[in-house]
Amino acid sequence: MMTGQTTSHVDGNGDNTDPIRRMARHTLATLAYRASKAVRNAPVDFGTFRIGATTRTPNEILAHMGDLMEWALTMAQERTQWRDGPVQAWVGNIDRLFAAITALDKWLAAATALDTQLLLQLFQGPIADALTHTGQLTMLRRLAESPIKGESYQRALIAAGQTSLDQPPPQREFDS
Repeated sequence: MMTGQTTSHVDGNGDNTDPIRRMARHTLATLAYRASKAVRNAPVDFGTFRIGATTRTPNEILAHMGDLMEWALTMAQERTQWRDGPVQAWVGNIDRLFAAITALDKWLAAATALDTQLLLQLFQGPIADALTHTGQLTMLRRLAESPIKGESYQRALIAAGQTSLDQPPPQREFDS
């Protein structure tokens, strides 16, 4: 284990008692919420949309996001390993991403002790990178003439453990 303060385990009800662990899990749920919105109801050909010769397609971005979340899980399990997964069809990339987010969240929820420094590194590395790529997907949706609505995200019904593609409906979206 990395040197540094360890966080506490979950209480008897399965609720996280440590604020850093809770924040990490809430951040994963936020990533899932925002990423689900970025991919939901995309045009059939959106996965192959390209805005330039050197830019990634949405499929390539999603595959990379899956790589990031799988890498994060290996970091959490103290067996850090990067793997470039294959770029799949749109639905396959989506399924892989949300499976990887869920696997990391479940591992964080069940771990008996977590190094605080590790949780901070997970946030500053793979999780923050995946949030950035979610913004890229959102921007590409607009460029592909299939924009998603803006939202008052602080009102969203986001909760730790809620990491699947299926998310609660928006509470307040904007038309512009």
